[in-house]
Amino acid sequence: MSRLKVDNIEPRSGNNVAIDNPMNLKSYDTAGRNALSSPQAGDTIYNSETGTIDYYNGTAWFSSSDNTFVFGISYLLVAGGGAAGGAYGAGGGAGGMKEDLTGSKQIAKNTALTVSVGGGGPAGGSGGGGQFADVTVSGGGYQQANGGSGGGARGYFSNTPGLGTTGEGNDGGNGSVGNKSSGGGGGKGAAGQNATSSLPGFGGIGGTTTIITTAQATTHSVGEVDGSNVYFAGGGGGGGNLNNNTTRAGGKGGGGLGRVYWFESAGALNGGNGTINTGGGGGGPNQSGTAGLGGSGVVILRWATADATIGSTRTGLVDSGVQTDGTDSYIVFTSGTGTVSFS
Repeated sequence: MSRLKVDNIEPRSGNNVAIDNPMNLKSYDTAGRNALSSPQAGDTIYNSETGTIDYYNGTAWFSSSDNTFVFGISYLLVAGGGAAGGAYGAGGGAGGMKEDLTGSKQIAKNTALTVSVGGGGPAGGSGGGGQFADVTVSGGGYQQANGGSGGGARGYFSNTPGLGTTGEGNDGGNGSVGNKSSGGGGGKGAAGQNATSSLPGFGGIGGTTTIITTAQATTHSVGEVDGSNVYFAGGGGGGGNLNNNTTRAGGKGGGGLGRVYWFESAGALNGGNGTINTGGGGGGPNQSGTAGLGGSGVVILRWATADATIGSTRTGLVDSGVQTDGTDSYIVFTSGTGTVSFS
């Protein structure tokens, strides 16, 4: 093997030194780079883990660019639904819902990405927010009268709306103070309806998604299937008391079907709980029943199988395992908070 050792290479007549062939830097992964003994300021390597040119400044290693090993991913992110209000309570607002089904979300490989599945709203509380990487959604709203998706709410004794976060859902309906009826919680697909002189408010219908099929939704017990559609983030129905012994309570919020849903009876009547892993809001009770709790959210990721592999370590998260669907892979997270990475 030939080896050329020189102390310095100087340009001739002021011209730059030219190298006809591409220069190949020594390649290390991040651990190997950090393990180099006594690196000197100016040392430069190719990082085979991140696809970057890394240099040492005399104190620490730095990359000259962002991670160049990236791929596109599709996602559905649904937060937890809010609980319904107390006596004559409104339906809980649906959890916020965001999705990107185009695969345009760029993810860097070998990078820790936060995944958090929002819990359903407890008694007297809003739903928990959800997260995937830098994308977040707000939990469904809770208030004595009308919850709205994404944390918005309308007060029982107020006509001032509290808006859901833009792009996540819709307002709850108004309460009807004189008739002690309350509005429905807002859903992703529609606002909750106002109470009238004869009816409590209906919850807003949820939004549809195609990130998974109806069969896959049924298999993993997420969303709400209606015919050929999979719904998430439906608002809970409002509760109320109209005349004497006629009592009404709101039904549970589901993906999209649990949106009316009051029942006539005498005496106490409880609101239905939002369905788990739909982001549905809880149903409002009548004057002496129990308010429905919010349904938990979900995080679903889908990517081209050839592009990346998700890491097997997903501590703190509950998921269905990696599933294959044609040329794609997908995974459904149903609870917990943790980090994932792809290679």
